[in-house]
Amino acid sequence: MFSLDLSSTLRRLWAINSLAYSIRVAIALTVLVAGCWSLDRMPLLVPLFLGVVASALAETDDNWRGRAQTLMLTLACFATVAFAVQAAFAHRTVFVLGLMGGTFALTMLGAISRRYQAMGFATLILALYTAIGMDQRGDAGQAFWLEPALLLAGASWYGLLSVIWCALFVHQPVQQYLALVMRELEDYLRLKSTLFEPVRDDQGEVRRLRLAQQSGRVVMALNQAKEGLFNRIDATRPSQRMEAYLGLYFIAQDVHERASSSHYPYDALIDAFFHSDVLFRCQRLLRVQGRACGKLGRAILLRVPFAKGKESTMALRDLRNAIDHLHTHPDAQQAALLTSLQALAGNLATLDAQLAGASHPAQQLGVNDGALYDRTPRSWADAWGRVREQFRLSSPLLRHALRLSLALAAGYGLMRAIHAHQGYWILLTTIFVCQPSFNATRQRMLQRVAGTFIGLALGWALFDLFPSLLLQAMFTVVAGVLFFSTRTTRYTIATASMTLVVLMCFNQSGDGQVLIVPRMVDTLIGSALAGAAVFLVLPDWQGRRLDALAGRCLAALSQYLRALARQFRDGRVDDLAYRLARRNAHNADAALSTALNNLMTEPGRRAEEGERGLRFLVHSHTVLNYLSGLGAHREALAAGERSSALLADAEQVADFLQALGGSLVQGKAPSAEGLPPGIPTDQGGGANSIQASSQHLVAEQLRLIHGQLAPLHQAAQSLVG
Repeated sequence: MFSLDLSSTLRRLWAINSLAYSIRVAIALTVLVAGCWSLDRMPLLVPLFLGVVASALAETDDNWRGRAQTLMLTLACFATVAFAVQAAFAHRTVFVLGLMGGTFALTMLGAISRRYQAMGFATLILALYTAIGMDQRGDAGQAFWLEPALLLAGASWYGLLSVIWCALFVHQPVQQYLALVMRELEDYLRLKSTLFEPVRDDQGEVRRLRLAQQSGRVVMALNQAKEGLFNRIDATRPSQRMEAYLGLYFIAQDVHERASSSHYPYDALIDAFFHSDVLFRCQRLLRVQGRACGKLGRAILLRVPFAKGKESTMALRDLRNAIDHLHTHPDAQQAALLTSLQALAGNLATLDAQLAGASHPAQQLGVNDGALYDRTPRSWADAWGRVREQFRLSSPLLRHALRLSLALAAGYGLMRAIHAHQGYWILLTTIFVCQPSFNATRQRMLQRVAGTFIGLALGWALFDLFPSLLLQAMFTVVAGVLFFSTRTTRYTIATASMTLVVLMCFNQSGDGQVLIVPRMVDTLIGSALAGAAVFLVLPDWQGRRLDALAGRCLAALSQYLRALARQFRDGRVDDLAYRLARRNAHNADAALSTALNNLMTEPGRRAEEGERGLRFLVHSHTVLNYLSGLGAHREALAAGERSSALLADAEQVADFLQALGGSLVQGKAPSAEGLPPGIPTDQGGGANSIQASSQHLVAEQLRLIHGQLAPLHQAAQSLVG
């Protein structure tokens, strides 16, 4: 019994997202502290620690081969900038020009991929760490190469540890990514169930907006899981475990498509079935399936077998019994909606079967082609082409690169003008705080200032309570581990931890208390510079981007509809082309939702802009839901005149969405012409003869999409206006 409890406890600890990161950092920092202490060279601890920090900031998820290659390139960049800073440090004009040019170039690297974005950011941080080290030592007469060599030694040590760890524990990141996807799906299904609450109020639009925002979080988690899978499948070739994880990813994709599908306006369903319990049955089934997703996520994390249980099966049976009862006692309003209700039940039944199939996820590869889209550049020419595409003033990346370069130049000039003690912390604060959007910068500024003050207060107290340098070195390791385990989730705590690391490290070679006031002042100045830069220098207000983002969203919806039309013409195939079109549509929807969230926090009168954007998002997301409804039931239509007419209508709708999106991208008011004619509700004969027909289902979904085109067109006109 004890061994079972111990095994379960260890599995739960191992499932903690930040544990592996924390263990690596703890090993790296502990070895450095032990080595410096045993050799009585504690002053060397500061650059070694900062090298570890820079190397960890450059770390991205990858297989061990990719991480080793990235490490070599990162160390080459680190060495180049470290020695460049050493050479230019005494020449102010050369230094500030190099700082601006290097900042711009390293920031633009982010256009290539996330790996190069992290590498560029970490290289910029290491350049300032070099300047901080030189400023701290002054004319101490140390060798020219010593400061860069120590930084590189710390970076190399952590990088080597990271590569070894990645080779030993190949699957752990993928488990965590997939578990996150399942948790987000659990929340999505819970929110989706609220739409079936038979309550007549004015909160329906609010619920749909929350659902759209949660859909964006599901999409982000799916993208992260896909990248993790792609990296490891490419390195390991299909192993049994990786095939199982790939199958779970495809299950999650299908669950998201089915969960996001809509078969009729929810307000109409509530009005028709207000006095029936059928909507409560739908709501209960969705919640039970959401809990099953959460249970699956925990099973993935703990690496234990997953069994869905019978609760959702019983809930599905109750829903079907309720629908059957309505068929025997229909009224006129309900009879017209029973077909849509049956389609909903069939969709949820397939979703339930997908969750049941998670017990043997590798079988999913039999119905999917198993391919994942590779977004990494295929050549240096491809990489340079991605960077070159960003050289336009409308590019948020170019604006951020210019803004950050000017902010650092202004910070350097201010530092020299006021003769700030430890002034390079101003520049470092500016880099960490200045973000591409105003909302992200505002949040980071508040968190940075609060975290710094907390860290300084803790450092001041620990200096008095624990004067032992060895004990302070141990506190340094603990604070360093806490920084890395919280830097992406609790930035205030992470900042306080790093402030504590800096104070304790510098106290090993001098008086760390003299840094308290300068660090406080420098943080305030650097944060103010970052805030002023994002507000005044090429401000990237989200309202100016809404029309382009909305246009790209409509273009992605158009491509999704064309992919669906091919599926209905040729038959259901979960190939890469279809999954890519579906994912692009959800990505564009998530990008628009994120932009609107940022817009509502910007200064000025943004309420009117936000209201126009939210109105458009409601309609575009509704179209996406109806398209997902088509995707949930895609089967080849029977050959014939009616099927040809339906496919032709789908192409007309796709053309309209494409044209409307093109107008928005160009910033032009969309034309009032070209709205395709709608499909009559009685097309193809009586309801009884086509009740179970896939043609009828396609016709109904297209009719629902048609109902959104006119309000979508009006919302697009409002955006451009």
